[in-house]
Amino acid sequence: MLDRVIPTVTVVAAVGSGLVGGLLFTFSAFLMTVLSRLPPAQGIAAMQSINVAILNPLFGLLFFGTTVAGLVLAVAAPFSDLPGALWRLVGGLLFVVGVFGLTMVVNVPLNNELAAVDPASVDGAQLWERYVARWTAWNHVRTLAAIAAATILTIVMSS
Repeated sequence: MLDRVIPTVTVVAAVGSGLVGGLLFTFSAFLMTVLSRLPPAQGIAAMQSINVAILNPLFGLLFFGTTVAGLVLAVAAPFSDLPGALWRLVGGLLFVVGVFGLTMVVNVPLNNELAAVDPASVDGAQLWERYVARWTAWNHVRTLAAIAAATILTIVMSS
């Protein structure tokens, strides 16, 4: 029974990882650069708005659905007779740990800290400089993890 649903879960995890990776890549490739070039008050206000707007049902389904799919692949791998079980484990863990885990441990706390600051304050400007550097660096890691998960899971589907 498990081996009948794993191929479908692999597709879901691969596509979800690719979509999340693309979103994160957008932030890493240019959006954070654009925001960092704005005056701090404007950059903070824009990022605060993004952090509110992204919390919507479509993003939630994509982000948490992909996390669940990755977790299923990781947990099921030792019990699967399908070829590529180890790669499904790796791909699932890359998303669960490298994307979901980092998001919860690093990026969400940074976003919460940014949400609490007045964009026009001196404290806000000081926080913004640190925020952009740290948030972006960890976002690069999340981006690579999501793209690696998508790649591995796509390759394992063809084997």
